[in-house]
Amino acid sequence: MAKSELNVSAREGVGKGISRSLRRQGSAPGVVYGRGFAPCPISVDPKALKKAISTEAGWNTLITLRGEGTFSGKTVILKDVQLDPIRGDILHADFQTVDMKESVHTTVPVHSIGKSAGEKDGGNLQIIRHELEVICLPDAIPTSIDVDVTHLKIGDVIHIDDIVLPAGVKVPHDVNFTVITVTGRKGEEEAAEGEETA
Repeated sequence: MAKSELNVSAREGVGKGISRSLRRQGSAPGVVYGRGFAPCPISVDPKALKKAISTEAGWNTLITLRGEGTFSGKTVILKDVQLDPIRGDILHADFQTVDMKESVHTTVPVHSIGKSAGEKDGGNLQIIRHELEVICLPDAIPTSIDVDVTHLKIGDVIHIDDIVLPAGVKVPHDVNFTVITVTGRKGEEEAAEGEETA
């Protein structure tokens, strides 16, 4: 699991005026919260935050906060970021504290491994679920859920129950939903060609 550290500062007061003042100074407002932890307003350097999550784990990077405040030394994950719709600047960041001995709910991306047999036959690989919700201990959060698709033919489907998850990782679900499929019309084209030949 990717880990990093991030220096933040306690923020006194809340409101749009203070948030605008922080942004003019090159900082962004944020908040740290979690079970058994009183929400703590903070300010963070957007560039430092982007660097902290520039690991292979992205938002699921385990970040240790440093600074003067009750948050110092806490391990957190980034839960939400508000971005400027035009410039893409970070306007606000939410951090959730995690207990390394307790499971967390988060999402991880789905990555297909290899090229499917169906694609080689002219089909299209479709990832239906680009992210999966997982439950696991913080240090067991996978960077991604990797799925080998090389054996898939046109019309084949991989459901969630077909995927071998990393040790200690669960995907909560009541329905055996589709994650990846290969679509195409090769079967129909072959049938049409057979009719023409006949």
